[in-house]
Amino acid sequence: MSKDIRIKKGLDIKLVGAAQKELKNAAAGQFYTIRPEDFHSIIPKLVAREGTKVKAGETLFYNKSIEAMKFVAPVSGEVVEVVRGPRRRVDAIRILADSAQEAINHGAFNLSGATPGDLKEHLLASGCWPFIKQRPYDVVADPAKEPKAIFISAYATAPLAADLDFTLAGKEAELQAAVTALGMLTTGKVHIGVGKNANSPLSNLSGVEKHLVSGPHPSGNVGTLINKIDPINKGETVWTVAAQDLVIMGELLLTGIFNPERTVALAGSAVSSPRYFKTKIGAPLSTFIYDDGVEKGANHRIISGNVLSGKQVGEEGVLDFYSNVVTAIPEGDDYEFFGWNKPVFDKISSSRALTFSWLQPKKKYDLDTNTNGEHRAFVVTGIYEDVFPLDMYPMQLLKACMYNDLDEMEALGMYEVAPEDFALTEFICVSKQPHQSIIRTGLDLMLKEIG
Repeated sequence: MSKDIRIKKGLDIKLVGAAQKELKNAAAGQFYTIRPEDFHSIIPKLVAREGTKVKAGETLFYNKSIEAMKFVAPVSGEVVEVVRGPRRRVDAIRILADSAQEAINHGAFNLSGATPGDLKEHLLASGCWPFIKQRPYDVVADPAKEPKAIFISAYATAPLAADLDFTLAGKEAELQAAVTALGMLTTGKVHIGVGKNANSPLSNLSGVEKHLVSGPHPSGNVGTLINKIDPINKGETVWTVAAQDLVIMGELLLTGIFNPERTVALAGSAVSSPRYFKTKIGAPLSTFIYDDGVEKGANHRIISGNVLSGKQVGEEGVLDFYSNVVTAIPEGDDYEFFGWNKPVFDKISSSRALTFSWLQPKKKYDLDTNTNGEHRAFVVTGIYEDVFPLDMYPMQLLKACMYNDLDEMEALGMYEVAPEDFALTEFICVSKQPHQSIIRTGLDLMLKEIG
């Protein structure tokens, strides 16, 4: 039996350049890169040094705090470079891929005869554990903690997000294996949110509680599901898994092979032929963004992720560990004369002050990266609450993070939020404050002081 979740507060940002449902295989990359910065709060301890030969699924580094937590190679080849930053921090590990790929076979895992401890050990050793994230703190899950529930969102509402119904089609066996395994790791329920009018491959899975979600963005965020279904109190933990990552986990359980394959949407107004590509985690973006897509060297911004919460990587960047969309939009480095003092017809706004996007709710816009203003102190307008569906006070929580009041952050609901939950408030902020960065800094402080 499903339960409906209808979100009224939010804002759909309709942009030009949505990926057409055409799938191509990306070219094989020469180098693949894994960046420890994708795994927030993890301190890496290297296993594979420069010159080491590795197979796909073989350990590159482990978590210094939890040695059983392994991070593995996406391809077989030779580790040719360990990029280091200040104080010899490991910033990236580059692998020269073999022409003929080899992978470690961990063996198919029999869920029917396994214990939760056996399953955890298998996921940790195989490199699949980092796909499981936890709240509070929005970090890789601590295997020593038991979640009260597990949440999965199969309803993507972010601007130009990959269509999960398309990317997950035909993967029902892997999805079922993954959610069955996740159900063994909690005494609570595995909650899945799907679009109310969508035909999701996750709709007919067994052993889960399905929720039909509708409404504007951020109704598809997993944080919205948590808040509306089972909010987190102090001392509680929930886990989250992205829908596409279930396929990698399920394939590992069924075949024993770690196959970090991604169906990625290449989207945005700077892309001439937006479409889907099949590639791998850590692949260079140059293997598919130029294929009838992005003009090389043009004045645009390449983002690994969506335009609200993705990471700017550039044309020479790589697909990060958790992204399933690459977005290219024009760089907003030009300014309009008296742009603040004339009617605006070509931009999206939640306000009706000299802006008219509310008159054309279905219109798609070609936006650039210009913030249309400069950073200033918070202005109390009450507009954040119009696009923030969580049952909390967004401005007060942001301010508590800025002056490091842990007690106030706890009381205002900091345990259940992640930076992406504040992407929309950042987008409409007249003060141009970096909301997601403020929340991330606050979460890091809580993790350090409270743990």
